[in-house]
Amino acid sequence: MVIALLDLKQAYPDQMIEIVEEQGKWNNLLKALAPTDFYHTYAYHCLGSGNHEKPILINYIEEDKIILLPLLVRQIQGTKYKDATSVYGYAGPITKNIDEHFDNTNFKTELRSLFNEMDIISVFTRLHPFFCCQKVCFKDLGTVSNLGKIVYIDLTEKPEIQRQYYHKRLKTYINKAKKNCTVRYASTQKDITMFMDIYHQTMKKHNAKEEYFFDKDYFQKLMNSLEFKSEILLAYENQSGEVIAGALFIKKGEMVHYHLSGTKLEFLHLNPIKFLIDSARTSATAENYKYLNLGGGVGSKEDSLFHFKKSFSKYQKTFQVWKFISDEEIYEEIVKRDQKKTCVSNYRDCTDFFPCYRCSL
Repeated sequence: MVIALLDLKQAYPDQMIEIVEEQGKWNNLLKALAPTDFYHTYAYHCLGSGNHEKPILINYIEEDKIILLPLLVRQIQGTKYKDATSVYGYAGPITKNIDEHFDNTNFKTELRSLFNEMDIISVFTRLHPFFCCQKVCFKDLGTVSNLGKIVYIDLTEKPEIQRQYYHKRLKTYINKAKKNCTVRYASTQKDITMFMDIYHQTMKKHNAKEEYFFDKDYFQKLMNSLEFKSEILLAYENQSGEVIAGALFIKKGEMVHYHLSGTKLEFLHLNPIKFLIDSARTSATAENYKYLNLGGGVGSKEDSLFHFKKSFSKYQKTFQVWKFISDEEIYEEIVKRDQKKTCVSNYRDCTDFFPCYRCSL
């Protein structure tokens, strides 16, 4: 039985912290703090968890203040210890009745104690660029670092204003694509499989890491989830009728996210992805969403992907991550055990990967 937040406050009038693992309670807590995003849902955490990763939601209540922190907990091989990480995308804590003046003293104490009880020695999470007061939760608790920028379109502005921010060349590309292509929604299993194949072809072209080659089950569960809405837009060439590109968008709350996309190599010159993003912007505006998040570059760098996205909008937000070592002594022991000879001698000097002992560079 799901316990309402009001009941929790009555049972724990001052403060409490608990681990939530059950789907119904997880999502009921999210509903109480709406609007939330699909990155925080139980379904996405199950979908984003790899082998030996366990989704948990930390629920912290202090008087009328609430913090929900979703994480994936992993066993550290060859030890009794664990660490926690973030799903792919933008997660971080969701809060209620917390502002920039929040005193996180009790939250820090409770969180440290919880991690100690669970033998969790380090925690990493990507923060959500659109959610306020995430950073204040972690004041004097580990480090919050700026990784780069993400690009978004403000859908509350009139469509003609949105389009004014398009780079001139982008408008030319979209107009050309409109003459040669037509957009439709994926509606069958065949459509989903076709999109997956095109996406994988694109990942191979860019020599993407294995973790980006999502399998058929991943796409199927994304499309079937009742906790958020996933849509695949397909572009087909008018002359041949062939599907040449696709883009997957995920919607929840106020947000639409440009999640995955791909183009058949022989049709790159038609710029169909630009057309698909423009089409998604138009429909999302009509559906009264507030933001279309295009994301950033690979590894949060201002690379060609970032500049491609930047051509759609002048609006940007800072992307941040939180890193926390809850047991310095054990962390250092495991780093020394697993550290590669090519690594820097002091793990504290390295900014390439966290936690250091899981680095594959």
